[in-house]
Amino acid sequence: MPGSSLWLLPPSDHPLNSELSHLIERISSDFHSPHTFLPHVTLTSEISPSTYSSDPQAWLNSLNLPSGDGVQVTFGQLASEDVFVRKLYIQCAKSDGLKDLAGACRREVDGFGEDAKATEWTNDKYNPHVSLLYHDCRRVDAKGISKVEEFVRPTLARNGGLSGWCGGRVVLVQTDKPIDQWMPIAERKL
Repeated sequence: MPGSSLWLLPPSDHPLNSELSHLIERISSDFHSPHTFLPHVTLTSEISPSTYSSDPQAWLNSLNLPSGDGVQVTFGQLASEDVFVRKLYIQCAKSDGLKDLAGACRREVDGFGEDAKATEWTNDKYNPHVSLLYHDCRRVDAKGISKVEEFVRPTLARNGGLSGWCGGRVVLVQTDKPIDQWMPIAERKL
């Protein structure tokens, strides 16, 4: 993936951090994928490293981001695409708060500094989701999705019906590196 990305992670004390991590590990193993990663919703990608190169944390702290109170991540259905990082994922509702946050982050990408361009991208192209599988294989068919659904939903329901989260942490990740190095280099609580 070119450049760096801003991701939204659940609040640090939220049970979804561990539950989603376990699901990602299990699904990666079941599909024979070597890739595991932090559970997250991508807010934007393609951020030039020159944007934050001198001090990533100061740069992230300087962004004009909305309050976490209005940022709601709500899970929908499982889906799959013929895209490496969206091989299997949980769709998320495009709530107003999540759109506002993604739009504020997209303004940091070259060519999207104007509100109108960032808003158009957020409305037309932004696809909020929580990936469960990165893999260089075919799209997971309906039968495969149904099989994964059999253990994903009970796992999330086990902790009182985990269907998303409110607020969370925005992290900066150098996604132009190999996947096993995709770790936050700066973090900000909403």
